[in-house]
Amino acid sequence: MDSSSASHYDIEYELGQDNVEILGMDVHNPVFGISALLIIIFVAGTIMFPELANSYLSAVKNWCLVNFDWFFMGSANILVLFCLYLVATRFGKIRLGGESATPDFNRLSWFSMLFAAGMGIGLMFWGVAEPMAYFSGWGGTPLAVEAWSPEAAELAMAATLYHWGLHAWAIYAIVALSLAFFCYNKGMPLTIRSAFYPLLGERIWGWWGHLIDIMAVMATIFGLATSLGMGAAQASSGLNFLFGVPDALNTQIAIVVGVTFLAIISVVRGLDGGVKVLSNVNMVLALLLLIFVAITGPTLAIFKGVFTSAGGYFSNLIPLSGWTDRPDETWMQDWTVFYWAWWISWSPFVGMFIARISRGRTIREFLIAVLLIPPFVTLLWMSSFGISALEQAQNGVGALANGISTASLATFQMLENLPINEVTTGLGILLVMVFFVTSSDSGSLVIDSITAGGKLDAPTPQRIFWAVLQGGIAGALLFGGGKEALSALQAGAIATGLPFTLILLLMCVSLYRGLAER
Repeated sequence: MDSSSASHYDIEYELGQDNVEILGMDVHNPVFGISALLIIIFVAGTIMFPELANSYLSAVKNWCLVNFDWFFMGSANILVLFCLYLVATRFGKIRLGGESATPDFNRLSWFSMLFAAGMGIGLMFWGVAEPMAYFSGWGGTPLAVEAWSPEAAELAMAATLYHWGLHAWAIYAIVALSLAFFCYNKGMPLTIRSAFYPLLGERIWGWWGHLIDIMAVMATIFGLATSLGMGAAQASSGLNFLFGVPDALNTQIAIVVGVTFLAIISVVRGLDGGVKVLSNVNMVLALLLLIFVAITGPTLAIFKGVFTSAGGYFSNLIPLSGWTDRPDETWMQDWTVFYWAWWISWSPFVGMFIARISRGRTIREFLIAVLLIPPFVTLLWMSSFGISALEQAQNGVGALANGISTASLATFQMLENLPINEVTTGLGILLVMVFFVTSSDSGSLVIDSITAGGKLDAPTPQRIFWAVLQGGIAGALLFGGGKEALSALQAGAIATGLPFTLILLLMCVSLYRGLAER
């Protein structure tokens, strides 16, 4: 078989044959039931025993980070190299969906959706907090340089870009490309198990496949619910900072409820009328805020910083990618390994969503866009926000001159020292909320696809169910356990990332076999 045409597999499985109808929902048995049961057990246990759950899950998280740092670091490097290999070889010419396939979305909308789903809330939350943390030594410094020094400022930007650059998007790209190829070119359902057909054959329709999909659902729920909690904390801090609204539990829960309501509306409207529209709104709002900071902040330092930050990223890429004889081993485990595990735990969600919107692209076009365009925008964003914050800290301006107090406040503390800070802070809160809704919406579509056996158009009540469940988990955990419950949820996401790292490596092998078939 010619790999450029990639004809469908001759499989006996019929899409939906294991599905059952429950309350108007077309759910896959047993993935839906087991996933929902495990989520309910976790939420109930965490709410009833938040300190105990946090203690046990934090211990598991620390064990993963300390004993498998080499595995996370090495695997992330392998994924980057494999993506570059696919770009450079004949496989790059293969078009997702076949030679006659055309893209479902124009490039601007395509990029907006993949970027908003991948890292939107994170950039708002960490765009200032992360460079400032590395500069001030809040949790250590990269490569063990002296805190508050010029070297620390340079490495703060380099390390931040490293965590949000090629490695992060290579993790997403492998999952997205595998799912898109096996769905659009091989006629498989759009679900995680399909990527393993060359390795497992018909066994993917049995318990091996069920376990893979259940793990993907759990990882996705952990990542999304934690992001909802993180976004609620930042929005609540911003409302307190701007309007004096109490930064309390009731405020955060109200934000979660409001965002969930908007996400339901977006889910009902579908991919074109919901996620696409919100993603385009995201990009316009983010661009306005980015331009404002670049113009009213230390403009010359920002423009210079774009180049120096990029140079620092590439010059420190190899030292930051190693894991032996590191003078900053604790920092590496607490930050880099944590990030890799975090991105990996998010990869089923982001990867499947990117796959859904990428039909019609060639593999080369797909990988170049996913690997380069979001990191480039991240460079512009981090340079504007991060360098503005570092300049304020180095010149003794504002609260950041004393370092990080609360991560969720850092962005607003930086904006406070720019003109019309009430307007920009309000815009920042709005941007967090819209990113918030987009992540919840796109996450619901992805989980819905997995728990429906790979169907792309499951019933509307099913999509609403997952949107409500995500908001319900975040709200219930905030109400029952507060910060300790969300910390436990985050620890669970990291623990889920360890087995999923192995799944990603096997996915590379399976994808190569699928691409190489004749």
